[in-house]
Amino acid sequence: MSKVFASDKPIFIQVRERIEDQIVNGQLLEEEQAPSTNQLVNFYKINHATVTKGVNQLVEEGILYKKRGLGVFVAQGAREKLLEKRRKAFVDEYVVPLVVEATKLKISKGEVIADIKKYILEDKREDKR
Repeated sequence: MSKVFASDKPIFIQVRERIEDQIVNGQLLEEEQAPSTNQLVNFYKINHATVTKGVNQLVEEGILYKKRGLGVFVAQGAREKLLEKRRKAFVDEYVVPLVVEATKLKISKGEVIADIKKYILEDKREDKR
């Protein structure tokens, strides 16, 4: 896990996204204890309030939950909830703009799909090298 933060978005959001990534990638499993705010503060060398804000957002969304005196844990269904959220964001951030731009350029749906399939096939060939 990188300790470097990008300057284009608030650090608490980046902390939150890193925890989300760990859940999505299976590094943090459901019902498993998440790193404590103190561990995150020490690891990243950032302000406690910054870490707390990111963690609390995940608690508010039901991705994490707190056990009094024990710490913060990954909630049941957290991974699926995050995957669904990311799928929707993927469509909103990538697919919709792609379709809008293709329409402007008068590229047919068939051509767009063919280009995507072509790219995927080329990418798979490169993976085998």
